[in-house]
Amino acid sequence: MKFKLPQNIRFNRNEFSGSFGDIGTDLPLLIGVVLTCKLDPASIFIMFGVMQIMTGFLYGIPMPVQPLKAMAALMIAQQLSGNILFGAGLAIGVLMLILTFTNVLDWIVRKIPHSVVRGIQFGLGLSLASLALKDFVPSLGLNGYILAAIGFVLIILFIGNRKFPPAIFVVLVGVLYASFFTVDFTSLFGSFDITFPTFYVPSHNDIINGFLILGIPQIALSISNSVIATNRTVSDLFPEKKLTVKKIGYTYSLMNLINPFFSGFPTCHGAGGIAGHYNFGGRTGGSVIIYGSLFLVIGLFFSAGFGEFVKFFPKPILGIILLFEALALMFFIKDITPSRKCLFVSFTVALIAFMIPYGYAIGLIVGILLDYLIKKDGILNHF
Repeated sequence: MKFKLPQNIRFNRNEFSGSFGDIGTDLPLLIGVVLTCKLDPASIFIMFGVMQIMTGFLYGIPMPVQPLKAMAALMIAQQLSGNILFGAGLAIGVLMLILTFTNVLDWIVRKIPHSVVRGIQFGLGLSLASLALKDFVPSLGLNGYILAAIGFVLIILFIGNRKFPPAIFVVLVGVLYASFFTVDFTSLFGSFDITFPTFYVPSHNDIINGFLILGIPQIALSISNSVIATNRTVSDLFPEKKLTVKKIGYTYSLMNLINPFFSGFPTCHGAGGIAGHYNFGGRTGGSVIIYGSLFLVIGLFFSAGFGEFVKFFPKPILGIILLFEALALMFFIKDITPSRKCLFVSFTVALIAFMIPYGYAIGLIVGILLDYLIKKDGILNHF
């Protein structure tokens, strides 16, 4: 009997190209956390890959998984222990489960104006573009700029091309550069071994401290980007998919109820990831499954020398992919350009999200208030 994949799961060159659409966001964060906080690379990479594969099958669209960014940033900045991280992941998984089950999450999403959602997407795009241009592209000096320029030209030439999807060529440039100039193959293959995730049960103190230190700063970003902006982005790119906020909430919860027990990094969905996969050719869950398989292979077989393996993805190459992911997110604002009032709200939210600490939470609140005042009192009528 011949096995046949579901229609919403395909494995072809476009799905392969799309699978690299979010790597510029994920890989540097995971590497940074592993090295800075001395986490187990096998657990982090394997569980991240497993969550990607699970999501690819559950959704059947390019709905990738991302590390919880606020948690990653705080872990790196404060060099916190893995115990706190795993406790925080479990705490936020339980919280999101409660919000979803009680329909509070759905109520919150319905109350957020469209212009505010566009502002969150645009602000996230600004943040990703800034990261790409300021930190990633210059990281190798002149060689970095040359690599980035080649990647930029390749994407411009082939973006939207279903026969020759661009990310394949861009990643190949990075692999060739690394093979000739940076990767020590003797060290890489000498460290080859099979490893598995480390089992861990978070304590009460892990959960409480994790929630207070990492969970609270993450909540606003999760609701604004992982739920609201993600749901809107899916509607924009796949209008035929009747995705519900409740499903996003449940898969968010499920991932974070599993990850901590296998020392995995807490994960979420993200608007930028969907836009990135789509922008580089992904149209089905296949791109996410391919993407997850890459992390699974790194974790299972190259954890002992993972620092050498990830050199195949130079930061300037990741930066260019990240830049186009950012531009795809920012481009969604086009549907509110006829309304100057909506644009004012969106740009205000975007700038707050981009420029201020905890800007997604503050921008969300300011945007809702601005939208309310405009509709109630007619301010900005001179617009």
